[in-house]
Amino acid sequence: MNGYGDHETVRRILTGSGDTWAIVGLSNNESRAAYGVARVLQRYGKRIVPVHPKAETVHGEQGYASLADIPFPVDVVDVFVNSELAGAVADQAAGIGAKAVWFQLGVVDEAAYDRTLTAGLDMVMDRCPAIEIPRLG
Repeated sequence: MNGYGDHETVRRILTGSGDTWAIVGLSNNESRAAYGVARVLQRYGKRIVPVHPKAETVHGEQGYASLADIPFPVDVVDVFVNSELAGAVADQAAGIGAKAVWFQLGVVDEAAYDRTLTAGLDMVMDRCPAIEIPRLG
């Protein structure tokens, strides 16, 4: 199994951590992975919340410039920024009361992974929910 986060953690995040996913790095750029992953999450019944400096509306959902700007609870923070920026996003996720953090394929920060688990959140790193969710059956 690639990435960090055991099967049970992946299952818990995808089926039980809640249905509101803030997707950090999501914009209307259709060539970016975040755009397609957000669509898959919507098909599986998740509410997506675009988080990007442009605060664009994506897939019909209002965007916000930062996690702190979202005026309602977020269950999962899905991170599509580069590894150098991802740790700060994970820390912000804990700060807004998210239940879980998901670092996408290629996003790796082991210190942030450890901090997030220590803060009591579920954490998956270097994996893609659009790949994992269909495997759940």
